[in-house]
Amino acid sequence: MKIKIFCALLFFSTISVEHLFAQKGWINLFNGKDLKDWNIKISKHDYKENYANTFRVDDGLIKVSYDGYKDFDQQYGHIFYKKPFSAYLLKVTYRFVGEQAKGGEGWALRNSGAMLHCQDPSTMLKDQDFPISIEGQILGGDGEHERHTSNVCTPGTVINYNGALFTPHCLDSKSKTYSGDQWVTAEFLVLQDSVVKHIIDGEVVLEYTKPQVGGGNVSNFDPKVKVDGKALTSGYIALQSESHPIEFKTVQLYNLEPYFKNKAKLDQILEKILKE
Repeated sequence: MKIKIFCALLFFSTISVEHLFAQKGWINLFNGKDLKDWNIKISKHDYKENYANTFRVDDGLIKVSYDGYKDFDQQYGHIFYKKPFSAYLLKVTYRFVGEQAKGGEGWALRNSGAMLHCQDPSTMLKDQDFPISIEGQILGGDGEHERHTSNVCTPGTVINYNGALFTPHCLDSKSKTYSGDQWVTAEFLVLQDSVVKHIIDGEVVLEYTKPQVGGGNVSNFDPKVKVDGKALTSGYIALQSESHPIEFKTVQLYNLEPYFKNKAKLDQILEKILKE
């Protein structure tokens, strides 16, 4: 009996340790089956209303679709993971498909984003267009122009770039152009407000520091939420709908919060996971 009890305790202890380790390591934010861990906010609609089934899961993919829209009409949407993070490596595999929705803006052709350090979606007003956040902008080639992906845009925020405050809305990365419907993997290394790095094919294509609330390029927000000058040290993660259909195959996050205050350990972990 004592042996059985000991084995049982050891078994549950092992499960607890493995669960803890998993939470400190890679987390599949998208489970490949449904959107139960995500919350939706689409402009001109109430929080958690998935207007026209914009966000759906089909064939193991998150699909952003507009077959239920008569006209896009600036109904920008975002789907938010259920909890915030402060220090992490986010890995997103995506591809653009099909044609842009009727009424989509010209700049929104083959355009989407991974929104980082977002405000709590429950604090967004009904007609707010974008969450106050940093946008890891995702662009696909249009067959004619150079279009870098993994750029940064700043709805309601500002950043520091090359040691100086950067106030324009968007800043291009140095990535190549990805055309067609090929799968592309973008990674975003976010270490609170100390540094953010955008990574494509293992190469850092953009780096900036000190993201904070401020600037424009966001409309119809609650002024109590937009506290200009406030450092962005944590926030929610969201995927965007901007009028062009896009599919997401994987959305994974490696939680770096447990290692953030130990630089040696953090560097060791990053060296390992950036090669995966």
